[in-house]
Amino acid sequence: MQTLFSWIFVLLLFITGNVCDLSISPKGPVSVEALVGTDVTLSVSHAGVPHPEVMWFKGSLLVAKWSVGNSSLSGVASGVFKPELTGSLTFMNVSLRYNGTYTVEMNHIGEEKVSATFYLFVYDIIMNVSLHTDPGDAVEGQVSFTLYYSTMQGEAKEVRWFFNGLQLRNGSHYSISGKNLTINQPSRNHTGRYTVLLTNPFSSETQHWNITVLYGPDMPVLKVSPTKAVFVSGESLFLSCQAEGEPPPSATWFFNGESIATSSTGTVSLTNVKTSQSGVYTCVMINTRTKAKLQRNVTIIVYESPSGEPLCSVQAVNGSAALQFLCLWPGGAPEAQVSFPGLSVNASGYGNYSMTINDIQSLNGREIICKAEHPLIQTQCSVIPRGPVDFLPVILISMSQDEQTLVVIHCSAKATPQALVHWIKDGNHLQTGPKYQISTNTTQLFIYDFNVTTDLDTYTCTAINPLGNETVDTTLLGPQISNSSVFRSNNRTEVTLTWDVPLTSVITGFDIQMKGPELSSPSQPKLSIASDFRTIQSKPASARATTVSGLDPECTYYIRIIPKAGRTAGEQSEQHRIGPAAGLSGAAIAGMAAGIPCALLVLLIVLAFIYCGRRDRVPRYPVPRAVEKCCSLLFSLP
Repeated sequence: MQTLFSWIFVLLLFITGNVCDLSISPKGPVSVEALVGTDVTLSVSHAGVPHPEVMWFKGSLLVAKWSVGNSSLSGVASGVFKPELTGSLTFMNVSLRYNGTYTVEMNHIGEEKVSATFYLFVYDIIMNVSLHTDPGDAVEGQVSFTLYYSTMQGEAKEVRWFFNGLQLRNGSHYSISGKNLTINQPSRNHTGRYTVLLTNPFSSETQHWNITVLYGPDMPVLKVSPTKAVFVSGESLFLSCQAEGEPPPSATWFFNGESIATSSTGTVSLTNVKTSQSGVYTCVMINTRTKAKLQRNVTIIVYESPSGEPLCSVQAVNGSAALQFLCLWPGGAPEAQVSFPGLSVNASGYGNYSMTINDIQSLNGREIICKAEHPLIQTQCSVIPRGPVDFLPVILISMSQDEQTLVVIHCSAKATPQALVHWIKDGNHLQTGPKYQISTNTTQLFIYDFNVTTDLDTYTCTAINPLGNETVDTTLLGPQISNSSVFRSNNRTEVTLTWDVPLTSVITGFDIQMKGPELSSPSQPKLSIASDFRTIQSKPASARATTVSGLDPECTYYIRIIPKAGRTAGEQSEQHRIGPAAGLSGAAIAGMAAGIPCALLVLLIVLAFIYCGRRDRVPRYPVPRAVEKCCSLLFSLP
């Protein structure tokens, strides 16, 4: 009977022209995720036919069949599926075994079959995640090492692995497959914290595992301290042996095949070594976990050598007519052999050796080398005999507490052997006395209680050694300034004053003087204007600059420098003007403004005199009325 009604309905639709094609479409996503124990519906809608036949398949297996409008099911597990009037299928209390691909088909007599596909993913809550390794230890150099996870409940939709917080991906170092993370050819760089993050739409779990890759020992690094090719009898030295490894490898030292005392850090201490301790020392490193071992040797040589370094020198002998070269390197077993090959090819000596040369002029500026040879070391020293060369005297000035000035002239010429200095003033050789003192090495002349009036003079120093002499005159000058400059700050309240002095000028200090308004500060306003120069600062002899603050930008100042030698003032520097740019004052401008009309009046009077004096002798021409008035006024005056 129902089939008859369906045909009648189709016939009526055909007669009225309203026949439509059967169609089906999913309502919502076709990929559906569900939590174990909940109800989930695969929703569809249809159009074109009111009561199509509905069939649901899991894969190729029919799981439900009914007609829309008829809720009775055929071939359906009772209590698992629930048909919907729209053709949708509801799973009740869904379990993991209903994961899969589902296809719904609808058909009607005279219509093509239509279908839609759904993907059902059923998840449980992830619980009790644990990590495991295969094999138990990760060892550098092995083929692979695997870290895998297991869960007591729940499966992950997404699995992500991390190393020290950075996500890992498949590549040459790591392979991720299923529940496994495989480290390919593990190395020490793979040591760290590994994390697995398991997630599904309803839960997530994280688990960590610290992996330490065992390795080593690497090639041992041997150190001999101090670092020397040969050791001297009586010295102490340390042998250390270190190698990278995990766990840190232990070291054992052997000498001539016999084990020797080794510290826990792998070092051997040899004190007061003897030549009998020369030989081969072997360090053996072993990894206590992997039992891997490596060894390395070092050879220690112990001799006795001379102390220090050879010392070369030259001195004048035979009344400064000859030079004696000395090479000193005592001690050693055996003694060092020393020689001067540049002075004699065959002559040599041991330890302390000297050679005297009478023909010395060809030696000026020539390097003379002493070769020092010992089984432990071959070295050399040298000395260059040289006559005095050009030098520049240095002037030092100081003042005692009783204001007495001391001037020191320093003449130190570069010469080997050291030159003797003779001091001359006004053609007379100076000797040590109350006024002058000469230093023990003759290079300094001390002038006590210096008087600018009597002691400013030319002092001559002559440096002499067997290879020559050099004379330099030093003319002492009174206190004076060679150059000075002034620089004003941007806010015009501060200036920097700089100056230079001649090298031989005798100066014990400087007075900075200023003329103009008193200097001011925020706490002390400026006072009256001073018409004379006054000293505002005193500077030591070494000073070459100073800063003056508290200036008024609207005022004019004059600054100068007075060099001093004791109580004697020298030549002042140039005066530096500081203030607004020079120009007409306000009073001058007012005077000029008032004087212009007067000047015009005088000019008119002069013109009137000229005109009136000539009007009787010269034909008259029209004259400006202003001139005529001026002339009439002039002649009407008493």
